[in-house]
Amino acid sequence: MCTNTDIFRIKSNHAIPTRGKVLISQPFLCDKLFGRSVILLIDHNNDGTMGLVMNKPFPLKLSEFFDNFTCWRTIPVYWGGPLGMDSLFYLHTIENIPGALPVRKGLYVNGDFEAIKDYINQADSIEGRIRFFIGYSGWASGQLTEEINDDSWIISRENTESLMNEKGTDNLWQTALSKLGGKYEIWSRFPQIPTLN
Repeated sequence: MCTNTDIFRIKSNHAIPTRGKVLISQPFLCDKLFGRSVILLIDHNNDGTMGLVMNKPFPLKLSEFFDNFTCWRTIPVYWGGPLGMDSLFYLHTIENIPGALPVRKGLYVNGDFEAIKDYINQADSIEGRIRFFIGYSGWASGQLTEEINDDSWIISRENTESLMNEKGTDNLWQTALSKLGGKYEIWSRFPQIPTLN
């Protein structure tokens, strides 16, 4: 009997990380913080890398961070990573926010918070338009490249709509990995805790 064990070999696609691309953790990454994570790269340069975890909800709503904003009680907050846990970050698709930094075409990070507040207070819904994060993920110079070479991450370019869709957060990791096809699609179905299967 001939078996092809290569299908079980976890290998990164070794694509080059750049701002706006996405890191998808490999299925066997034994890390409480980053296991089954999808991380949008906000910046990547010679000094290091910054990203936001897109698929880990934070246990508090936005209204719990601000007085007098009870209308924000339904707005979720996500855990962006273990660094800067005293900072609020926001990704959005609103083109005219002063001071916002482009991440990729049609997607921005931060900017004038008063303009964001005005937008929220006037909008019927911000679903798919704004997402809030506590903390961020960061790598020192060369650290992310090392982790990619160790096959911890697969690099992709997940579309903005998928990243900003709160309804798809629970299965974002599986969906993003599956879209890459081949072995990646098989890995996406691997149970998180194989012994429970």
